[in-house]
Amino acid sequence: MAAQTSAFNAYKQNSVTTASPGELTLMLYNGCLKFLTKAKKAIEEQDIQEKNLNLQKSQAIIAELMSTLNMDMEISKQMMPLYEYINRRLIEANLKNDVAIIVEVEGLVSEFRDTWKEVLRITRQKQYGNTQQI
Repeated sequence: MAAQTSAFNAYKQNSVTTASPGELTLMLYNGCLKFLTKAKKAIEEQDIQEKNLNLQKSQAIIAELMSTLNMDMEISKQMMPLYEYINRRLIEANLKNDVAIIVEVEGLVSEFRDTWKEVLRITRQKQYGNTQQI
């Protein structure tokens, strides 16, 4: 069992180190959604420490996404206030133990992730002339 865990961890690490910047962004969105799901579950189970941990991880991902924006581009200027809003809502969800706020944030992050996934698909199609699945 330990060998399987070690192999899986090596695979995950290799996935991150060999991913393109676009794929890394997709991984960030997926990670944020994973932590939001864990935070909702923790609230339902009244596990305040676990809720706090996972909401803080989600906030760290949003902060990372904010830090990677190229503010010379118009789309980045539009994304920044949305990320700031998400961050404020995560703080509020943490303070109020509010699953509804987490659901709202999940919806926004899912939309960003799905849009980003489509951008990657179109870019790859133009670049390589095929429809690789992401």
